[in-house]
Amino acid sequence: MRASYYLGTSDLPAMSERQLPFLDEARIYVKGGDGGNGALSFRREKYVPFGGPDGGDGGRGGSVFLRVNPNENTLLKFQYRRHFKAERGGHGAGRKKHGRKGDDLVIDVPPGTVVSTDEGLLADLVQPGEMLLVARGGRGGLGNVHFATPTNRTPRIAQKGEPGEERWLRLELKLLADVGLVGLPNAGKSSLLAAISAARPKIAAYPFTTLTPNLGVARVGDLAIVVADIPGLVAGAHRGVGLGHQFLRHIERARLLLHVLDASTPDPVADYHTVRQELAAYNPALLERPVLIALNKMDLPEARERREALVGALGGPQVVYPVSALTGEGVAVLLTAVAGTLAELPPPRAPSEGGLRVYRLAPEEERWTVERTPTGFRVRGRPVERLMAMTDLSQEDALAELQRRLGRMGVLQALERAGVQPGDTVQLGEVELEWA
Repeated sequence: MRASYYLGTSDLPAMSERQLPFLDEARIYVKGGDGGNGALSFRREKYVPFGGPDGGDGGRGGSVFLRVNPNENTLLKFQYRRHFKAERGGHGAGRKKHGRKGDDLVIDVPPGTVVSTDEGLLADLVQPGEMLLVARGGRGGLGNVHFATPTNRTPRIAQKGEPGEERWLRLELKLLADVGLVGLPNAGKSSLLAAISAARPKIAAYPFTTLTPNLGVARVGDLAIVVADIPGLVAGAHRGVGLGHQFLRHIERARLLLHVLDASTPDPVADYHTVRQELAAYNPALLERPVLIALNKMDLPEARERREALVGALGGPQVVYPVSALTGEGVAVLLTAVAGTLAELPPPRAPSEGGLRVYRLAPEEERWTVERTPTGFRVRGRPVERLMAMTDLSQEDALAELQRRLGRMGVLQALERAGVQPGDTVQLGEVELEWA
C-alpha cells in the first residue's frame, strides 16, 4: 500500500525530552481523498472521422488509516495538527487514460489507542502494525466512454469524482502494562518504580509529585515486566477530585494491581480501603484483578514497629510484602512475587498471526428515504447523495442521465407517492431542484 505521509514524533516542534508533556486524549478530523473526475473526450484521428468517445475514468482517492507504532507513547502530536486529508485521485484523460489512485495517508498512534466517533466505538488498537481504515477515498468518476449506447454514440457526459468520507474521531490512550501501581499521593509509587526499573519519575516529599503516568520495565531474570505508575488517588477521585481521575484508564489494561501503601501513616488499612473504593466506583471490574500490596517505607521506625500487625490485617504474607523503596529492602522479594503471580495469569492477547491486520469500517447502508420539509421535500441516503455529488449538472446529457437513474432507483416514484407537485422544491443531497 502506497502512503503519502507518516506522522511521527519528528513532526513535533523542537523541545527537550523534559519539556514534552503527556497527552492521552485527542480529537482529530480525517477525510479521504476525493475521486478524480472522468474525462469527456472523443477520438479524433485523421482517418477516423467518427471515432466515438474515449474519455478515461478518474482514479480513486486515497484513504486514511490509523496504524499502531510501538515507538509512539503519547497523543501529543495531535495537539499541533488535527486535520488530515488523503490525496485525491487523478483525473481521467482522452484515449481512455485513467487517472492514478491518490496516495493513502497513514497516521501513527501509540499502542493502546481507543478510537471512537460520536456514534460509538470503532476499534481498540493494541498490537504493533494493526491498522484501522477511518476514511475511505471516493471512487473515481466514469469517463464518457461508459455512456455510449446504440442510440447515443456521442455521449457528452462524464461523472465527477465521489467525495471521500470524512469524520471526527476521538482518540483515547490507555497504557499497556503488566502491572499497575495504585495508592494514595506520597505513598512512594514513583520511588518504587525507580527502584525496580530504569524509569526516573519525579520524586519529592509532597503529594501529587507525579502529574502524568510513567512507564518502567522491571526485569526478573529473563522476564521483562512493564509497570505503569499513575498519579495518586484520593477520596472522590472517580468524581474528579484530585489528579488520579484523569488517568485511571491507564490501569484498566493491567493484568495485576500493585497497591503501594505508606506504612508510616496513621491508618494504612483505611488508606487501602479508600483506594479500593475509588477503583470500584470508577470500574467495578478492577476489583476482580489480582492484587499484591507493597507495604512501603520500612526504613522508618514507626513503620517497622507495626510491620507484623499490618501484614496480618491486610491479608497475610502471600499478598503483603514489606519493602523500602529508599533502601531497596524487600524489593527483590516483591519482584519475584509479581513475576510468579503474572506467570499464573492468562497470557495477554497474542499478536495477530498472518502478518499485518487491517480493520475496515462496515460500509454505509445503501438506503434512502423521502421526507416532507417546510419548504418541500428532501431525499436522504448515501446512494442519492453519492449520485448527486458525482453528477455534473452543467452537462445537459448528465441531467437526462440523472433523471433516468433516479427513476431506476425508485426515487421519482417515491416522491410522487409522497405528494410532490409541480413547482415544489426537492432537495437531493446538497442540491435543490424544482419538480416539473
